[in-house]
Amino acid sequence: MKPVSPWLRLEQVTAANVDAACDLLVRPEQSGYVAPVARSLAEAYAHGSHAWPRLVFDRDQLVGFVMGSFDPSSPVEAFRCGIWRLNIAAQYQGRGYGRFAVAAICAEARSRGERRVGTLWLPGLYGPEYFYLRLGFRPTGEVIYGQVAAELLLA
Repeated sequence: MKPVSPWLRLEQVTAANVDAACDLLVRPEQSGYVAPVARSLAEAYAHGSHAWPRLVFDRDQLVGFVMGSFDPSSPVEAFRCGIWRLNIAAQYQGRGYGRFAVAAICAEARSRGERRVGTLWLPGLYGPEYFYLRLGFRPTGEVIYGQVAAELLLA
């Protein structure tokens, strides 16, 4: 996956950018399909050893949030390596930032020796199913907490 801009980068969440991160909003019709960034950061804090939260910037503009989960000892395969959250700000959707964030999680997974990346989504009209399918994720046949489990095999 090729970045949409040479200035795209991930940054850790810090005291200097946490307020902007918490203010990031997806489209209203998508809000039932992904938790707000503030909730994701609370979960990252509670699961600190496994959560990998990052902000997506294009130059100096915050455009999104992605959180990976890396827990190779999890008894549930879907939770061993995957995309836990992906929020792209409403006004920046459709520009390749989500693709960049997924590619970044995949690169981190490869650096950890992983061969697959999983994700979960709620089915529905405004959910992320088609986004993930276009990127090559395939449903595993499992449903976890009412969400479709899918995976992407890494080359």
